Amino acid sequence: MHRCLRDKGLFLLQTIGNNYSTVTVDPWVGKYIFPNTMIPSMKQISESVEKLFIIEDWHNFGPDYDPTLMSWFDNFERNWDDLKGLYDDCFYRMWKYYLLSSAGTFRARHMQVWQIVFSKNGIIGGYTPVR
Repeated sequence: MHRCLRDKGLFLLQTIGNNYSTVTVDPWVGKYIFPNTMIPSMKQISESVEKLFIIEDWHNFGPDYDPTLMSWFDNFERNWDDLKGLYDDCFYRMWKYYLLSSAGTFRARHMQVWQIVFSKNGIIGGYTPVR
C-alpha cells in the first residue's frame, strides 16, 4: 500500500481483529472457512505500519458484527430450500456452525471489527472521521 498510495492519499483497512497477538488461526476456521489466514491484534497492525504510515483513525464496530452475522444466518436459513440443490448437508451444518459461532465470538467481545484510516505523512490539521 505504501508504494501505491499518493503522498497525500489515505487508505482504509477493514479487518477482523483479535484481542491478543497470535500467528495462528482457529484450526477449523483455517481449514474450512479462511485458509492461510490469521487475525491480527492491534499491536501486530500498529507494529507493521511503523515508519510507513500514520494511523489517522481507528474505529471499532465489533459489537455491530453480532447482529450482522445473525442477519446472515437468518437469510441463509430462510433461503436454504433454494440453495440445498447446490450444497450438501455437510455444507449446511458447517456454514450454520460458522455463522452462529462467529456471532457468539463477537457477542462475547472476543473478536473485533476495525476500520483503520492511514496516511503516509499525516494530514495537516488532522483527519476528521466520517461516522
